[in-house]
Amino acid sequence: MWAVLPVKDLVGAKQRLASVLSPLERRNLFRAMVEDVLATLSNVAGLDGIAVVSRDPVVATLAQAYGARLIEEHENGGQTAAVTAAAARLAAEGVDGLLAVPGDVPLATPLEIVEVLARHGAAPAMTIVPARDQQGSNCIACSPPDAIGFRFGDGSFRRHLQAARRRGISARVIHAPGLGLDIDTPADLELLLSRPGNTRAHRYLDVGGIAARLQGRQYDASARAPQATA
Repeated sequence: MWAVLPVKDLVGAKQRLASVLSPLERRNLFRAMVEDVLATLSNVAGLDGIAVVSRDPVVATLAQAYGARLIEEHENGGQTAAVTAAAARLAAEGVDGLLAVPGDVPLATPLEIVEVLARHGAAPAMTIVPARDQQGSNCIACSPPDAIGFRFGDGSFRRHLQAARRRGISARVIHAPGLGLDIDTPADLELLLSRPGNTRAHRYLDVGGIAARLQGRQYDASARAPQATA
């Protein structure tokens, strides 16, 4: 089983956080999260390898530092295109399975990945961890790598379950709090800050004063909220 980590360009990343973070802060936070995920994957003994799909030179350097294979993109085709291309390449090379994980789940743990691998069935099989809102797909294990057609984005959890059924596969669903929290919106960022952790993402937000600023902003917003009437 190979892990596949699709990472688009760091520049311009996390646009939905633009209301609370500057472009530089978004780029640095995303880089920290990607490294958190790489560190987690590199501590899972059950993986045969890690493949990073990206064209960003900083991400390529991170991949090399963690001993991951780089599958270079010519353009940012999105998560679906990146994972689909990696699945086709790995399947052609005879790899027996794929574990797709996004780069924005800094709270994911090796134990959660190990659980996914342990509960994953014999091929053909699919195991999936949904996002906390039950809309997105935050981790998918497939055997063989191209067992289903991938379609990430809003509503992808249900689409992937349907894709598995069309292939005659009974998907296994696992709920994991770390893998389930992808950081896309200010609400996601608030949840990350509310959970204790020593991730690179936490440290970046703390050391740079971003956490204090955001928590102060939330307090101010709460203080200005109208009081409920009886």
